[in-house]
Amino acid sequence: MRVLITGKGGQVADALLRLKPVSADVHALGRKELDVGDGKAIAHAVDALKPDVIVNAAAYTAVDRAESEPDLARRVNGEGPGHLAEAARRHGARLLHISTDFVFDGKAKEPYRPDAATAPLGAYGQSKLEGERRALEASTGGALVLRTAWVYAAKGHNFVRTMLRLMGERGSVKVVKDQMGSPTWATSVAEVLWAATADPGLHGIHHWTDAGTASWYDFAVAIAAEARILGLLQREVQVLPITTAEYPTLARRPAYSVLDHRSTEEALHLRAAPWRDNLKKMLMELKDA
Repeated sequence: MRVLITGKGGQVADALLRLKPVSADVHALGRKELDVGDGKAIAHAVDALKPDVIVNAAAYTAVDRAESEPDLARRVNGEGPGHLAEAARRHGARLLHISTDFVFDGKAKEPYRPDAATAPLGAYGQSKLEGERRALEASTGGALVLRTAWVYAAKGHNFVRTMLRLMGERGSVKVVKDQMGSPTWATSVAEVLWAATADPGLHGIHHWTDAGTASWYDFAVAIAAEARILGLLQREVQVLPITTAEYPTLARRPAYSVLDHRSTEEALHLRAAPWRDNLKKMLMELKDA
């Protein structure tokens, strides 16, 4: 199986490379090597590599900046998946595309099912929703769209690493308590994507996160506690809860974006690990590094 992974250098792409099956012939391309918003570049790369599977882990992820750069976000997140799906269809390849909880408005009271109505609040979510639609339309429904949320890893720019830096510099941090979701280790997402490559009949929209629900405040409290145990923090840090109104951002965030991933568990015969268990594993990885 020959696999093309876009977004090399990103959290999920790096996890995919680390977990690649021995039998897979993997080619990973980063932004400098492949601009996913360039249809001609995509066509050339796919013509040259002739992959059996394309995993699109490339994305414009600057949620707030997207409000002032909507065209760039749309080019990468919206148009890119369509280019990849078209190239995949021409070569008889499968496209696995990663999307986000930001396609929802956060007004739900229970986890969002894959078929739940979408209503993104900002430019980032709108661009990701457009990417889903283009990927499915260009592949005539054959693509797999995997929505995930609150992704973090031992490297890269993410909430865990930001919290560890701030906690190392300060005696206290303020964190939003009224946005709920499911922290998800990039390794967990990569495991599901590799499992999906072995199931050619799996297509359409699916959800995957680690198990359980937390606020950003809950997540930060857990980071502080586990990092202190492992010696990643040398002192106790006070985590103070605040409201979204007290921490205004350019882009609106969904207040509740928990994803229902039961159908994915059933389809792939997997069980999502509790988010705090995976946080511990990631922090151990960070400590060992």
